[in-house]
Amino acid sequence: MSNITINGTGYPSPLMNILNMDVQPGAQLSYEDAKTLWIYHPLAAKVVEKPVRLALSKPRQISIGSPVEDLLIKAFMKEWNELDCTNHIRDLFQISRVYGVGAVVVNAPDMPTDAPIDFWKLGEVSDLYVNVLDALNLAGSVVTNQTPNAPDFQKPLKYITAAGQPYHPSKSVTVFHGTPIYLDFQSSSLSFSGRSIFLRALYPLKSFVQSMQVDDLVSLKAGLLVAKIQQPGSIINNLMEKAAGYKRQLLQEASTGNVLSIQPEENIESIDLNNTDKAMTVARDNIIANIAAASDVPAMLIKDEAFTKGFGEGTEDTKQIVQYIDGLRHEMRPAFEFFDRIVMHRAWNRNFFEALKNEYPELYSDATYEKFFFESKDAFEAKWPSLMEEPHSEVIKGEEAKLHGITEILRTLMPAVDPENRSKLIEWAENNINNIPEIFSSELRLNIDNLRDYEPPVAPMPDVKLPPPSRGT
Repeated sequence: MSNITINGTGYPSPLMNILNMDVQPGAQLSYEDAKTLWIYHPLAAKVVEKPVRLALSKPRQISIGSPVEDLLIKAFMKEWNELDCTNHIRDLFQISRVYGVGAVVVNAPDMPTDAPIDFWKLGEVSDLYVNVLDALNLAGSVVTNQTPNAPDFQKPLKYITAAGQPYHPSKSVTVFHGTPIYLDFQSSSLSFSGRSIFLRALYPLKSFVQSMQVDDLVSLKAGLLVAKIQQPGSIINNLMEKAAGYKRQLLQEASTGNVLSIQPEENIESIDLNNTDKAMTVARDNIIANIAAASDVPAMLIKDEAFTKGFGEGTEDTKQIVQYIDGLRHEMRPAFEFFDRIVMHRAWNRNFFEALKNEYPELYSDATYEKFFFESKDAFEAKWPSLMEEPHSEVIKGEEAKLHGITEILRTLMPAVDPENRSKLIEWAENNINNIPEIFSSELRLNIDNLRDYEPPVAPMPDVKLPPPSRGT
């Protein structure tokens, strides 16, 4: 039996180590193995990163029920982008998926890490920093309590440490990937915590590397020509050997436009790879399906086939992917709430409030900063936009239906309400019409105060001339 040796494939040595290690189904995954897979394995990176990037591909739609909503949102988004919060959340969830646990901490160089945050003074801190920590950075500080009757049973520890430095709970948020299992120590996270997304998929991930080797080998052999040349007789002399060698040389050098003559008994054909092609395709699809089954990522998302038609088609596979991404967004809620609170205090600080008081004294002349902040915070609402994008024509139809409903309500209620409620009704219609940018390019701005005292003129009764009475009456 002969062996096939593949040389010069260009695989990094850590990836070859994955192929050569003795991996059995259900084997434990170490921290180093998880890191190697994430860095070098082509599908492992997609399993980790693609769902997170897709979930964050569209920003949240923020609304604040306030007369100065635009200014509040603008200040909030400016501070959000300066802190780079979206990318920190992205890194946090990618790390938690790789190792089973991740954390993010916020602090300043002159602040003790174990002291609580004074949120009211956050707007004065100019050197605030954000760090994302992985399992090795957190080693020993996220080992959950395994006592069933303890209040913090199977929950992340409140105080986490990074290189032995403790962080106050107000300065950190910890994320597990998956529910911790009782007395199940995870080598990838170095703790009793969540599990790496690679844990159950380790064996098919190794098989995928083998399929890459098969692809490389087939590509090397795809251009091989098999020449069935008539063999010489029992007596071989130098002249016959040279003739056969010269014929092979002509075959190697021949190209389109050349003429090569052979004997009727001879034949030249390429190597038959038909059966190999079918076997390779089936094996590759099965391996990807096994990876998807072992992880929480849909196979269509790993193979990118769901994007050939886009998210606007509304196919069943696309709907499943959208539901999966919505679930991932729900898991991100604690991280977003953590950053929302920090960004609010920094964006809507006292200087911002004083500027609003000077510009809008009729709104905030008698208000305190604390009252203004809590009213804005309570009115803050962030919603995720749907990944299912409707065609523009369908969007226009929906907006036209809304506009028709607004006009029908006005037509029905306007004649029956007093001037005060009439102005409120018009203000309601104005706000709803301004929320239809697909139809109207500019906003409608009416003076509602003048409308409260406005009485529309009553049209005079027309002069109606009655016909003269008929002679019979």
